[in-house]
Amino acid sequence: MGIALLGSEKKSLYRFLAIYLLSTFALFSLAAWIFFISSKQHLLEQQSAVLKYEAQQIKSAIRMLHKSNKAELLYPQSDIVKSAMYDLDGSYIFGTFQTPPSLERHHDKSKLYLEVKVEPYYLGAAHLLLAKDIDKEPIQNLKKKIILFMLGAGVFFALLGYFLGKLFVAPMRDSLEQLNHFIQDTTHELNTPISTILTNVEMIEALGKHHDNNAELKRIEIASKTLSRIYDDLTYLNLNHDYHREVVSVDLEALVAERLVYFDGMIKTKNLQLVCYCEEKVLLQMDKNDAIRLVDNLISNAIKYNKKEGLLEISLTNEYLSVKDTGVGIKTSEIALIQKRFKRANKSEGGFGIGLDIVNQVVKNYSFELEISSQVHAGTEVIIRWKK
Repeated sequence: MGIALLGSEKKSLYRFLAIYLLSTFALFSLAAWIFFISSKQHLLEQQSAVLKYEAQQIKSAIRMLHKSNKAELLYPQSDIVKSAMYDLDGSYIFGTFQTPPSLERHHDKSKLYLEVKVEPYYLGAAHLLLAKDIDKEPIQNLKKKIILFMLGAGVFFALLGYFLGKLFVAPMRDSLEQLNHFIQDTTHELNTPISTILTNVEMIEALGKHHDNNAELKRIEIASKTLSRIYDDLTYLNLNHDYHREVVSVDLEALVAERLVYFDGMIKTKNLQLVCYCEEKVLLQMDKNDAIRLVDNLISNAIKYNKKEGLLEISLTNEYLSVKDTGVGIKTSEIALIQKRFKRANKSEGGFGIGLDIVNQVVKNYSFELEISSQVHAGTEVIIRWKK
């Protein structure tokens, strides 16, 4: 069983197929049009040969009438073509047309015309005009064959393009698989030291050894929590598709309060002013770990990209969760870009560019709505709305 294509691989494959098929279609359409015009002209020339043959027959008949001494002259008839005689000035003499066409104007696209000279003016005629209905059946058959060929060629080249496209994205797939294996191995190796550090920090707190004024230990705690959060995010990215979600009723007000305690050290390090307005008993049906990732990434980004002594404002109602900062802000043109994996608007602050990608994935999993508004050097507000 083949491995399903990732979003980036599908985009690359579809773009390649679009360019390949459009260029192939344009080339084949041009070739088919040239072939059709050439073949149609050849068919018309074959039908015109009938006019030339009939012209010779009628000319011979007119010549014989001119030499005949019979009192009654019968104009030569033909079941295949219509014909008419014209004098030297182009005036109509006689013919088999119901409405005699002008010698100078006979532009009926449904007919083939042939004009020949009659010399030495037999029966006063100087010109002979013949006309024949175009047999459209061979031309229609030609069109059908070209269309069938184009359809068959289209299917063939679509399958060929898809096969070539898969070969085209294969190196990308290999690179992504190597990257994913690297992330898996890295997160596995990080888990043990992170757990050890956090366990020992918690033991120090549990044993009553106050460390509020111990800057070194505080920095260790903040760094450990940062590493733990990065580990959880990387694990989520690798296991998202196979992740088993246990949907329960999550109290977001309690969860936000809990996560603010978790981020307390980071908030104090930047000396941020925290303003939190949370309504009570805001319940959502979702996996608790997903809810934690959602809240953690929003708060973490608001801290990371905030300015020192800035404002961190959190609002929670029955309709939405809003996290607002007074940091560096984001250009309007980059708001859509930063929601993609490994994309960052501000590279000076570090990070992997996966926070908003995780937020975006959680939002899509639960059919929430994500709104981001930002102003450069003024701050950013991220709002998550859910349907009640």
